[in-house]
Amino acid sequence: MKRCVLAACMALLWLQVGAQSPESRDGVQEVIAAQRAALDARRSQIMATYETRARACWQQFAVNACLFDARRARRAAIEPIQQEELRFNAQERDWRTEQRILRLEGKQAPGSATP
Repeated sequence: MKRCVLAACMALLWLQVGAQSPESRDGVQEVIAAQRAALDARRSQIMATYETRARACWQQFAVNACLFDARRARRAAIEPIQQEELRFNAQERDWRTEQRILRLEGKQAPGSATP
């Protein structure tokens, strides 16, 4: 659910910022940084939980089975974050491509013919 809300917020912000001046587009960089920080925080929390579970495994008789379960839980928790990062990276690439095209169109003289 959080993933959909974050993606919707990013899309709305990009639409709002895209219609504004280049100076106000710096807000997109701030949103990108905040998005990456949120993903890193979630990943750190999952890794801390894994480390705690792995340390507890060494106190049990069936260490390997416990470690296997801890790793499986870690992978299951990390996968949605990786998918969200991939989607986010694709959106960021699209935004950067759009910005590059706008810059190139701005450099082209209005009266010149396109080859």
